Amino acid sequence: MIRFESVEYIYPNGIKALDKIDLEINDGEIVAIMGENGAGKTTLIKHLNGLLKPTKGKVLIDGIDTRKVTVASLSKKVGIVFQNPDDMFFSENVWEEVAFALRNFGYDEATVKRRVENAVNFMDLVNYINKSPFTLSGGEKKRLALAIVLAWSPDIIALDEPTIGQDLLQKEKLLQVIKLLNSQGKTIIVSSHDVEFIADLKPRIILMKRGRIIADGDAEEIFLNEELLRSCNLLPPQLITLSKELKFIGVKPKLYSPRELATEIMAKLQR
Repeated sequence: MIRFESVEYIYPNGIKALDKIDLEINDGEIVAIMGENGAGKTTLIKHLNGLLKPTKGKVLIDGIDTRKVTVASLSKKVGIVFQNPDDMFFSENVWEEVAFALRNFGYDEATVKRRVENAVNFMDLVNYINKSPFTLSGGEKKRLALAIVLAWSPDIIALDEPTIGQDLLQKEKLLQVIKLLNSQGKTIIVSSHDVEFIADLKPRIILMKRGRIIADGDAEEIFLNEELLRSCNLLPPQLITLSKELKFIGVKPKLYSPRELATEIMAKLQR
């Protein structure tokens, strides 16, 4: 379990980025953290493995107070894929980049080889294993950052704006990766502005504004509240907007998949 207890965080310049955060995330949940720029999403994520320590309050990961342990020890439990993947790179090529954390955690070379191969294959990076990470495109860098974390398979995986720079095919693959990891019992936390991607994921949503949590609920509940979304500079997913426009034929506004909405429209039109 992840637990934030009355957490505040103030940056050295005096900006309060987190303000009285009380939050519990249970093992095996998929949680999306949403809100406008500056809401505190990335700051919250950086507290998960101790990169940032609370100014007040405490963060507990499986009962471990993040203020009392190292980032290295917490990283075995929590893997973070940063919004800017360049922050994760320092090796000469893609292969060595994925292998670095595994070696640092003490895996033998046979295991390192197997896990690197699996990760680069899974993220479609086989053709880039001898290239410098810094020469990759933005989308390729995102996939490499995820491959690095997938290789050591932590129990908690946090993704900060993972769809930036990804095309539709890669977004769909990322969606399936998240669902697969969650089916294996992993806790997934996604910070994102991409309402269409989050709508497809249908997670629990934590909505943040000015360092505070202003809403916490399932995806349909949050996305149906257009006034709440607009207060955070977010728009509802297109299919929710469309379902509201179709109320005149009896369609109930809800978070449909495209197939579900098409089926509902046909059913109403045939009456």
